Amino acid sequence: MRRLAISAVLALAALIAATAAQGELSQKGNLRVSFDSQVAPRVLPRDRAAPISVSLDGKVGTVDGTAPPALSEISVAVNRAGLVFVKGLPRCRAAELQQTDTEAALAVCRGALVGHGSFAAHVDFPGELQIPAHGTVLAFNSGSPKHPEMVLHLYGSNPVRATFVLPFKISHRNQGKFGNVFSTRIPKIASNLGYVTDLNLTLGRKYRYAGKRRSFLSASCAAPAGFPGAIFELAKATFTFSDNRQLTTGVSRDCKVR
Repeated sequence: MRRLAISAVLALAALIAATAAQGELSQKGNLRVSFDSQVAPRVLPRDRAAPISVSLDGKVGTVDGTAPPALSEISVAVNRAGLVFVKGLPRCRAAELQQTDTEAALAVCRGALVGHGSFAAHVDFPGELQIPAHGTVLAFNSGSPKHPEMVLHLYGSNPVRATFVLPFKISHRNQGKFGNVFSTRIPKIASNLGYVTDLNLTLGRKYRYAGKRRSFLSASCAAPAGFPGAIFELAKATFTFSDNRQLTTGVSRDCKVR
């Protein structure tokens, strides 16, 4: 009977996790954001950290179709079971990436690459229709083992060519469910006539240092003894806008012990 009860609990937990995997919505007034996050692989050791990658996807919109306020900052707190390791990883300075397109940025700093993704935006030119804009996002290691940091490189060529180089801070919390916090400020687009609608980023990098395999991100599956897996709060995202509205949403995921 106890085994059946445990199986039923795990089945229910899996159902909840599957529902949560669709992402979460948060709304304030007419402003709405959605946030989704995934970790790969889902099967991890119980008592030691293994390499992982984490994907983050945020979307901004309004329920009435009007233009949302400009997104000014994103902060993502990640479960403390996730670890950041940069020792031996090449570093890339923001100054090296100024006025470069995606190819040039990779040519200069490919060794420090720790993530990639894309962004979408709308640009409102006076007297014209909204023009969709999109581009590529690259994340490079720019910090040290004691002070891990990233630099975010955004490049778009439609409707105009533009490069934005942003500091991407990684801070650490000593208490609570979340350990590392990734945060960045979003630049004004087209003299503040534009607004970001979508930003996604996948972080993860394997490399060798001192004769050993290393990983920029790693994690374990902290399931209780005797359980084959666990449900955990993977990440919590906070979106801050130019009108001082702030929306927070989080996602839960599951892992399995190998």
